[in-house]
Amino acid sequence: MTQKRILVVEDNLDNRRILVYRLKRIGDFEIVEAGNGQEALESIAVRPPDLIFMDLKMPIMDGWEATRRIRSLDGSRRIPIIALTAQAMAGDEQKALAAGCDDYVAKPIVDPNIVRFKMERLLGPDFVTPTNPANGNGAAARSNAA
Repeated sequence: MTQKRILVVEDNLDNRRILVYRLKRIGDFEIVEAGNGQEALESIAVRPPDLIFMDLKMPIMDGWEATRRIRSLDGSRRIPIIALTAQAMAGDEQKALAAGCDDYVAKPIVDPNIVRFKMERLLGPDFVTPTNPANGNGAAARSNAA
């Protein structure tokens, strides 16, 4: 199976590092990082990822606008986008879905099983290939997140 590409768009370096660390513990992915929506669009133009984690509040271009622009791009496939926000307000999840995101995660991301569960739901269990046997096959993530 080919290594999947994940784009992590997050302006806060600490938050970005935490998510990248979690992703590396979940599976063997090619992880590309961007600090704002404009960098994300530039990265997608070079090589589209298989999945995007998109922070919603960033300088230069926020995740709301970046998601709308990604959704307007011509392309034969739709890239799943999981919205990230630390300021989880009532209605934000619905706004993120309405803007074109496929799912939503509130930060900080403490439980990597939540990330794994959302990735498996959007892309299928074969997308998440454990980096080591101790990470399991995702069954624990499904039972813990239910």
